[in-house]
This record gives sequence, structure tokens and C-alpha cells, in this order.
Amino acid sequence: MSNEVSLKSVMAEGLWHQNTGLVILLGLCPLLAVTSTVINGLGLGLATMATLMASNLSVSLIRGLLRPEIRIPAFVLIIASVVTAIELLMKAWAYDLFQVLGIFIPLIVTNCAIIGRAEVFASRHRPLAALVDGFATGAGFCLTLVLLGALREISGRGTLLADASLLFGEAGQNVTLTLVPDHPGFLLAILPPGAFIGLGLLIAARNWYVHRRSQKNEAPAREPVPAS
Repeated sequence: MSNEVSLKSVMAEGLWHQNTGLVILLGLCPLLAVTSTVINGLGLGLATMATLMASNLSVSLIRGLLRPEIRIPAFVLIIASVVTAIELLMKAWAYDLFQVLGIFIPLIVTNCAIIGRAEVFASRHRPLAALVDGFATGAGFCLTLVLLGALREISGRGTLLADASLLFGEAGQNVTLTLVPDHPGFLLAILPPGAFIGLGLLIAARNWYVHRRSQKNEAPAREPVPAS
């Protein structure tokens, strides 16, 4: 029988408390590989979020029909089917972006976060909660991809939203923002070592914020003034 959960708490867990890229640290291979720009990160993030939502919903709908012995192969089959459909859609509507992301689109199937949410959450909760969990987990991962892509693109090229046409077509032709004119280029930020450094900075910033908030919440109350 499904456990009742608060949809608000599900959103908070996926977006912040159990963020896939900043807390759980799953799916780091594509996260570090494709985030040289915001658009690359956003494209992979949206594909991952769509996969999480569709697979979570599918698993939740058939959870009562799956025997324990075959649940993991069934989850993998569902995820692979969803990723294949997304791959075909990207080839049809965003082929240039698909070529940039390359192997990392089909590799979404092997993302431990997706099969983990199917096993830990979707197989034990109702479809609406599973769908919200997929959205929140995917949105948290997508946000991390976009932030890391922005950090690397600004420091490496001095621009933001470069090559937006890969994702948005003609509507993205003239949306590139040049934040640092005549930027000489910082190769380290664009290369894989820059991804490790950037992700470390984002994790450190989140941990600092959480620690600062916990210190404020745990601040001792003032001692009562003794009566004269």
C-alpha cells in the first residue's frame, strides 16, 4: 500500500535537500562532461527531467503488477524506452544539440539517480507523488547543470546563453549575452578540470549556506534576566 507523502516535502527533497548533483552526487559523468555552456546543460537537464517524470509515472502505474524478482529489469526497460523516445525527438527537433550532447543522451539510461528514484520512490507511491518526485529530482539536477554551465561559460568565454539556437532554433539566434567584452578566453574553465573545480565551488557554496542557516536556527536563546 502506498505511503501518503506531502507533495511540498517531495519538491523540497528533490530540489534542495537531496539534490542529485550537489548532495547525492549521482550522474556526475554527464554533469561534468557537457556543462561547458548553459545551453548544453539545459538541454541535457530537460532530457533527464523528462526521463525521470515519464519513468516514475510508468513505474508507479504498474507497481502492483511487478513481481519483486523482475522489478529492476523492468525499471531498466521502462527507462530505456523513455530515453529512446527522447533521443528520437531530439534527432527530429534539435538535431544540432543532439550532435553536441552525443553519447550522453543514450547514457541517461545508466544514470543511477533515475533507477534509484524508480526503486526507492515511484514503486512505493501513487502516480501523482511519483510524477512530482520525478519533476523535482529532474529540476534539481537541471538547475545544477545550468548553474555549472553558467559558471564555466562566463569564466571561460565571458558570455551567457551562447549557441541558444541549438535548443530554441531561430528564436535563440540573438539572445547571447556578452558579459565580458574582448574576453581572452580561459581554457581551464571549459576543459574537464574546470568542471570539477566549478562543481566543487557550487557544493561548497551550498554547504556554507546550509551551515550558516543551521547556526542561526541553533543560536542559544538569551538567558532570562533574574528578577531583582
